[in-house]
Amino acid sequence: MAARVRALTRRPAWKALQAHYKQVRTRHLRDLFADDAQRGERLTAEVAGLYLDYSKNRVTDETVELLLQLAEESSLRERIDAMFRGEKINVTEGRAVLHVALRAPRGASIVVDGDNVVPHVHAVLDKMAAFATRIRGGEWKGHTGKRIRNVINIGIGGSDLGPVMAYEALRHYSDRALTFRFVSNVDGTDFAEAVRDLDPAETLFIVSSKTFTTLETMTNAQSARDWSLQALGGDTAAVAKHFVAVSTNGTKVAEFGIDTANMFEFWDWVGGRYSMDSAIGLSTMLAIGPENFRALLDGFQQMDEHFRSAPFKRNLPVLMGLLTVWYSNFFGAQTVAVLPYDQYLKRFPAYLQQLTMESNGKRVTLEGKAVTYDTGPIYWGEPGTNGQHSFYQLIHQGTRLVPCDFIAFSQSLNPLARHHAMLLANVLAQAEALAFGKTADQVRAEGTPDWLVPHRVFDGNRPSNMILAERLTPALLGALVALYEHSVFVQGVIWQLDSFDQWGVELGKVLAQRIIPELESREERELGHDSSTNNLIRRCRRRG
Repeated sequence: MAARVRALTRRPAWKALQAHYKQVRTRHLRDLFADDAQRGERLTAEVAGLYLDYSKNRVTDETVELLLQLAEESSLRERIDAMFRGEKINVTEGRAVLHVALRAPRGASIVVDGDNVVPHVHAVLDKMAAFATRIRGGEWKGHTGKRIRNVINIGIGGSDLGPVMAYEALRHYSDRALTFRFVSNVDGTDFAEAVRDLDPAETLFIVSSKTFTTLETMTNAQSARDWSLQALGGDTAAVAKHFVAVSTNGTKVAEFGIDTANMFEFWDWVGGRYSMDSAIGLSTMLAIGPENFRALLDGFQQMDEHFRSAPFKRNLPVLMGLLTVWYSNFFGAQTVAVLPYDQYLKRFPAYLQQLTMESNGKRVTLEGKAVTYDTGPIYWGEPGTNGQHSFYQLIHQGTRLVPCDFIAFSQSLNPLARHHAMLLANVLAQAEALAFGKTADQVRAEGTPDWLVPHRVFDGNRPSNMILAERLTPALLGALVALYEHSVFVQGVIWQLDSFDQWGVELGKVLAQRIIPELESREERELGHDSSTNNLIRRCRRRG
């Protein structure tokens, strides 16, 4: 692999960027805009309905060229092609990485181990569509003959965050005759509150677990089974009318009581955090219908094709990924704020937290060598004007540099008086204020007393991207998610990481399996943990 030939920090472009950073780190966005009247129109790119304005970043043309050079020296084009060819670029697990196959058009060919996986993908999509049509049309009946009116998705991680985010984002397009809820936390409160006001005879559970052994998911699934049977007379035949599975383990699914004809498959070349457009998205299809789900996939595919073929200098995921590297590794930024000015996208930052931090929260390279530079910034955020009355103070006047991604739409799905104009005015104003700030002279000119001036100065020079689209549609959401998926991959390639494994989640899960019986045991038993953990276990047992 070409990217392994030379360590990242020894590459010519990296060294050139280090020298360049020293030259530009004090340059202010005020000056960059004053020196280039066309900057705001020039530093833009557009595809699949998404318009990216990256002009309010602390970059010059030379910065961009050096970042693009770094991408070339990192063999980014070769890595992209390898992913789309189905090569096993997830090296620690020996797997292909083919979320792009989930939205490949019917008739395309993507081969894994000699098998074209695209027909398998569409067979599952067709099966999902047929099932969704039956549920939405009332043809599927529960055990007592009532139609299904409530759908509860049980999963965790990618089997929950993607479906939750997609449902909230596309609620405008959902069937309001159906109620959708999501259970993920092993905390019993999550399940209890989800079912509290529902009729079991009208409730369908989707149990999403590849192996059908995931601790949290199967614990919640068993509670759902008990809740259903208790209300439906205890007849285990009822399970098949009120449960379906997204899994690959037919034996376990059948043992649970689910008809394997209602098991929807996905594959080991799809990571959980990249799976919302696979069968994991069954709840999404039930909510918005097969046609809108196909539009969602089309948006994904448009961004995939752009990422695969567009020149890097016009490539949205490449540009956003490289800018993240620029701030993380040269400015020392530790976080990225994602700020969607659309209430429907309220769960989008939470979804991105797993996508980004599980992917690139790594301390060793593909070759297993310790990295000597920062990887994986922390992604976080809140929707709309809510954040302005919360954490924007720190972004504007705090001591930490927080690059921001603003997401906005020129049209509202719910036009109401002046609301949308006010919303748009706020997002545009925030990006402007972050970039240009307010000088001491400007503050004094407003008649501010000298003692108060320092408190009212805004340094500005706080970078941001503006992602603008016409309106939030299923296709647009697909393109937006794919934009971030591929941006994460770009970052991982630069940092020489395996962005598609997640070994960091394993240790805590293993230890939890040891601790569960120690907490549940009625007999005092010898504990083999550290003194703190031992003490906490004993305290929980005494108070339990």
